[in-house]
Amino acid sequence: MQANKDKFQKLLEVMGQLREQCPWDKVQTNETLRTLTVEEVYELSEAILSNDNQAIAKELGDVLLHIVFYAKIGEEKGAFDIGTVIDQLIEKLVFRHPHIFGEIKVSEKKEVEENWEKLKLKEKNGNRSVLSGVPSTLPAMIKAYRIQDKVRGVGFDWDKKEQVWDKVAEELDELRVEIEKGDTDSMEDEFGDLLFSLINTARLYGINPENALERTNRKFISRFSYLEKETINKGRDLKQMTLDEMNEIWEDAKLKLKNN
Repeated sequence: MQANKDKFQKLLEVMGQLREQCPWDKVQTNETLRTLTVEEVYELSEAILSNDNQAIAKELGDVLLHIVFYAKIGEEKGAFDIGTVIDQLIEKLVFRHPHIFGEIKVSEKKEVEENWEKLKLKEKNGNRSVLSGVPSTLPAMIKAYRIQDKVRGVGFDWDKKEQVWDKVAEELDELRVEIEKGDTDSMEDEFGDLLFSLINTARLYGINPENALERTNRKFISRFSYLEKETINKGRDLKQMTLDEMNEIWEDAKLKLKNN
């Protein structure tokens, strides 16, 4: 434990030295770092999806660097420092885990999640909206999932998860109607409703829709790469092949790349 404390202190000292002496580090601001931070988080996500432990450790280090960097800028402004960040985090964790640090009793994960959302509303004297904690800049799919998860925390949810299938069917029918009309704006509106209901379905059945779609993306890329490679090996050009000819190789890819 002490060794880790010493390492963290060394990191803070290195950050301070970089901020004072490095021509690049000393001119950075919250604004210039923001997009880089987003990039680092996506790189961490990539490492997690790849189940690459070495890469996860490396990318966690990059994210930690940014946390320390922002804290150093806050310290220079006299606004906050890394101690403030840590103190607020500890206070939040203790407050939101009364089943660990208080007298509340829970028996399952669902109860913890419901209490978490209710406690978050109390943190600002009850003046915080249920959805105020959902960042407006989140990617649409993740945002939809978080919106649904947050309103579930205050009881706005289906009584039985099976009920969601009627909603999916309803939204699909409404989309079909608008497609037949050819109204592009209405089609987009109804397609959004269908996606929202499908994301809700995923949530209800314990599926992370972002992870599910990314798995499908990777599977498609792997199979299409196989299709391209086989086509080249056969001296063919994809643009000159029929869909049936491409599908034949595609089915072969599905058999040979079962785990991809």
